[in-house]
Amino acid sequence: MNFLEIIEKKRDKKELSKEEIEYFVNAYTQDKITDYQVAALVMAIYLNGMTHQETTDLTLAMAHSGEILDLSTLGEAIVDKHSTGGVGDKVSLILLPLVSSLGVPVAKMSGRGLGFTGGTVDKLEAIPGYQTSIEMEQFVKNVQEIGISMISQTLNLAPADKKLYALRDSISCVESIPLIASSIMSKKIASGAQKIVLDVTVGKGAFMKNIQDARNLANTMIQIGKLANRETVCVLTNMNEPLGYAVGNSLEVIEAVKFLQGDMPEDLKQVVLELGAYMLQLSGKGKGLEENKKRLLENITNGKAYFKFMELVKRQGGDITYLENLEKLPKAKYREPIYSETNGFIQEIDSKEIGKLAGFLGAGREKKEQDIDATVGIVLAKKVAHRVNNKEVLAYVHANDVQKLQKAKEKLKDIIKISQDNVLKENTIWEVMKG
Repeated sequence: MNFLEIIEKKRDKKELSKEEIEYFVNAYTQDKITDYQVAALVMAIYLNGMTHQETTDLTLAMAHSGEILDLSTLGEAIVDKHSTGGVGDKVSLILLPLVSSLGVPVAKMSGRGLGFTGGTVDKLEAIPGYQTSIEMEQFVKNVQEIGISMISQTLNLAPADKKLYALRDSISCVESIPLIASSIMSKKIASGAQKIVLDVTVGKGAFMKNIQDARNLANTMIQIGKLANRETVCVLTNMNEPLGYAVGNSLEVIEAVKFLQGDMPEDLKQVVLELGAYMLQLSGKGKGLEENKKRLLENITNGKAYFKFMELVKRQGGDITYLENLEKLPKAKYREPIYSETNGFIQEIDSKEIGKLAGFLGAGREKKEQDIDATVGIVLAKKVAHRVNNKEVLAYVHANDVQKLQKAKEKLKDIIKISQDNVLKENTIWEVMKG
């Protein structure tokens, strides 16, 4: 097959065949075609788009470019959950033990944070002793025996996607809905998911900045799911402000544990219950969404979800005494408040700026090999639409560097905007889309 002809075809807005897409993905994975040639094809895709069939063929080719995790030994359809990324997103730490406590098997492979968004693996590793890299046999055994395991992506999953993502980033072709959708769905299929619940975040701290782009992305992933025989539900959630109050790895673990003990910030609660209700429905463990939400809340109240999280942590080498007494968790050297300088209402807390600020303190990374500081970050005291009085605490900065601490405090005063007028609270759940 001639790769130049494939480039020409997409350049001229023609549809690529399944065989042409498979040839491209396999040849690129095996270094048989050059980056500059693939860059030309990616740019043509970016400019001219792809049909749902092309996007599905690309997804499946990338999924099969490496290993495919076979979870059939678990004996049940595995429902996977994935977020498109955000700030303060500790949903997996809460939701997955919660649905596991209701009998849904959870075999979760997660990633690390990059840029201003956090990663579930980094948060788990903030728990002393927790092992995110374990053998596949142990991973499956944990799910069989206690109903849950959460690890890092240790398999060679979708290697074509890794190469393509790096290339897209280097030629400013990241924001392409067919390429984003195929990237997400190829990893979900490769990791053994039979049914998929996607948290598609929308807003300042999300990849999709507006609702229409989020709908287009969600619809594309749903269509891929249909053509790939994977039932897919997309929940569009608000990421204009951080989710919950804490931003930073250890700080988010603390908020997650408190949530499982019944201290539930309203926006975080809504996201957890909405995603959880659909996970129960797709798994066949519950049909009615409202009834499912009641059952989820019951397992918070009766402590079963908290116990399941403790069981998970202990099984994977974590020291649960740090969770039984959260004061034991390592703390940053400095913890200082910033205060309001006026009366009014919180108008805006730009989640992207908060995420970048947490990264500046050391909570994030620009390159995957960089180390992070699990103890630093920001804990909000107020959320958008909350009333605030002069000299009232707006947030706390957790830092290990006194100069960064002072810079962060000054920056926070600009990020948290206060209005003299009443502010209308935006919805947390914007929309649910399914096939």
